[in-house]
Amino acid sequence: MSFVIRKIRNIMKWDHKQLGTLWVCALLTVAPLSVLAHKGEIKVKENGTPGAVKLTKAQQQTIDLKVTPASQRLMRQELNLNGEVQLMPDRQANVSIRISGHITAVYANLGDKVRKGQALAKIQSRLVGEPPPSVVIKAPLAGVIDARNVNLGQTVEPNSVLFHISDRTKMLIIASVYEEDVGKVKLNQEAVVQVLSYPDRVFMGKVILVSPNLDTVTRTVKVWIEVANLGDLLKPNMFAKANLLLQKKEDALSVPNAAVLEAKGQKFVFVREGNQFSRVLVKTGVVDQDYTEIREGGLVPGDEVVTQGTRQLYTLWLTGDQTQKEDH
Repeated sequence: MSFVIRKIRNIMKWDHKQLGTLWVCALLTVAPLSVLAHKGEIKVKENGTPGAVKLTKAQQQTIDLKVTPASQRLMRQELNLNGEVQLMPDRQANVSIRISGHITAVYANLGDKVRKGQALAKIQSRLVGEPPPSVVIKAPLAGVIDARNVNLGQTVEPNSVLFHISDRTKMLIIASVYEEDVGKVKLNQEAVVQVLSYPDRVFMGKVILVSPNLDTVTRTVKVWIEVANLGDLLKPNMFAKANLLLQKKEDALSVPNAAVLEAKGQKFVFVREGNQFSRVLVKTGVVDQDYTEIREGGLVPGDEVVTQGTRQLYTLWLTGDQTQKEDH
């Protein structure tokens, strides 16, 4: 007993920072001891009866406890995928010829935007004639010339690819879905796409194909997502992140993810009422990167839920007989 008294006397000589550190460590250890805290004492008993935890304002500050009100908001549950930007298969074309000859004129350059039917090059045939017959090669579709394989005076043969043209008003995101998530993906599902080059820009799209084949090595299925290429910003082979919308709820009662704890198959939050913190069981719904929907439980909008210090509160709740004492 004298040993404990000496220890307590030594502790009381510590400064506020040292004392706060000791108290936080004690909260994380479920043991039969009495922990001294700034301006009060919190009793922690082994095998106690769980109940509301009472903390003074000073004690709350020591563990840097923070709360946030429960609120109603739009909730979106999404499936996050990684993929690459590619050209649409039906929106690109190779421009070739069926005759032999040489290039006498080139009317388009790499990067040019062309309309359907626009002249691209002129070829003089090797067929005998006076003058030799010439052929003007025209664009089979509107788009961008992303490959030019000819120069003035160059000799060309049948089936030579002179240009490649791509219509980039719409682009394709080819993403991989793990086997266990394939059932969540549907045709026409809404998708939100972002690329590294433009992290603040969002491109809207939809699922147009779920591959009928599974890659046996990666255990993934390819998903095609069609997106509108606003501003012509998307380019082939860019890395992309696609978020597929699984669920969307308007005015869903929600709390920050950090507020929700789970133990022994139960999910719960701690709600503050004055200096008292009560454990409230909840059932959750949609979860996004920041918030969790509360489908069932004793929460209403405006209830203050603990978002920082939850582990310490849970330790105190488990031990039971939590009280607060103020110095006078």
